[in-house]
Amino acid sequence: MRDEQGIGGSVSRLSGRRQPPTVRLRRLAAELRRLRQEAGLSQDDVMEKTNVNSVTLYRIETARTKPQLRTLIALLDAYGVTGSERVDLLALQKEAKQRGWLHGLEADLPDKYSTYIGLEAEAQKAINYESLFVPGLLQTEDYARSVVRGVLPTATEAEVESFVTARMQRQGLLENETPLRLWTIIDQAALCRTVGNHAIMRDQLTHLIQQAQRPHVTVQVIPFSAGAHPGMPGSFIVLKFGTDGPDVIHIDSMAGDLFLEKETDIQRYNQICEHLQAVALSPNDTTALIASLCKDH
Repeated sequence: MRDEQGIGGSVSRLSGRRQPPTVRLRRLAAELRRLRQEAGLSQDDVMEKTNVNSVTLYRIETARTKPQLRTLIALLDAYGVTGSERVDLLALQKEAKQRGWLHGLEADLPDKYSTYIGLEAEAQKAINYESLFVPGLLQTEDYARSVVRGVLPTATEAEVESFVTARMQRQGLLENETPLRLWTIIDQAALCRTVGNHAIMRDQLTHLIQQAQRPHVTVQVIPFSAGAHPGMPGSFIVLKFGTDGPDVIHIDSMAGDLFLEKETDIQRYNQICEHLQAVALSPNDTTALIASLCKDH
């Protein structure tokens, strides 16, 4: 139920250079940066409280280095972090060098600070292949609400609205001065399924056409006539960070959020993206198909 872009990018070799940050290390860095800001402390303030110099703190908060345990404990003390959140962050420090991560549905840190949202906000490009949904960054509010209600039938209205609000806020990435470059590839099945009602689907399809006109957004649809294709096993997102690190593959499953970081996985998914682009309609033909589907609603 999420989204993204970037095609066929080569994976940089690491010979002799520092290892790129893992998803866990990026998450730890983002959480420590957030906690310092919420505590109202500058980097100089932290240095006075903990003796952690500003250069080291900068490297920790940008995931350039893993904090030593005693350093992390000093920072958590300075920020007043206790209880389960402290336990979670200490676990992240311990596991920071491990690649790949299944983040379960019982997520222990608040949703608004989730790993995926943090990574998405830092990415330069995203490729999102979707087989069942309109990509989250291109959903209308009514469509998003209908999706959440359908996928999470036991969710309360407050929980539904929380999910919808978060999704709408994420779309701000497309409005930034330097926006996320988004390439979406959608199976036609996702556009033929009536989510909500006909009016909601008509508005959603119209919105998709409008978004596709933006210079930093590309939309392609894989038509039914393409037959079987490499995306049929399931949806995924490739997040690209340019010189800030290698790609991260995100898969949203019933078991939780799966992050893939191995070079072989990155190469495989980038190759899949190239195949999907090749079998999908061109952006212009995609717009024509979506416009024809609007007539069914």
